[in-house]
Amino acid sequence: MLICVTHRLLCPDDFLARLERIASQHPYAIVLREKDLSEDEYEALARDCLAVCRRYDVPLNINTHIEVARRIGCGGVHLPFHLLMQHKDELYDFARVGVSLHSPEEAAQLAGTPATYVQAGHVFPTDCKAGIPPRGLSFLRSVCQATELPVFGIGGITAERYPAVRETGAAGACIMSGLMTCEKVGETMQPFL
Repeated sequence: MLICVTHRLLCPDDFLARLERIASQHPYAIVLREKDLSEDEYEALARDCLAVCRRYDVPLNINTHIEVARRIGCGGVHLPFHLLMQHKDELYDFARVGVSLHSPEEAAQLAGTPATYVQAGHVFPTDCKAGIPPRGLSFLRSVCQATELPVFGIGGITAERYPAVRETGAAGACIMSGLMTCEKVGETMQPFL
């Protein structure tokens, strides 16, 4: 299974056209990351992205902006661990609540929260975290063992590395840079679907 995490500034072409090609492959979800935008700019983009995702019946998860998700009628959010814990009693109106975390100890605290999946990383070296050592497959395995929720590894995951990711017990992978920059979206996604 595959979650696409967006980063439109990496796209060599039109972002919404690329998003449409990604959505047409029916990933598990698309997380609209886009951390550089103001809330108003983010909301405007999120509305366009939600329209694309609805055409293909692909879940869109709004990153961090809980109220934006509510205003546009999006059924999913993706939050860092500290925001999930801060807002855990206010999120039951969302069908999907993803959480990014960085330790098995955080994963063990998810029982009883509205979290529906986990994003854990970074697993392998990646340009997005240049100079920061990866946590590795043993870390990912420990997170998988600490929670009953589906876990998606993130960070430097390629088609060649994906079988090893799955062997840890992970449900799938999250890919950002690879999907934002590749020439052939369908071919890039196929090994993960």
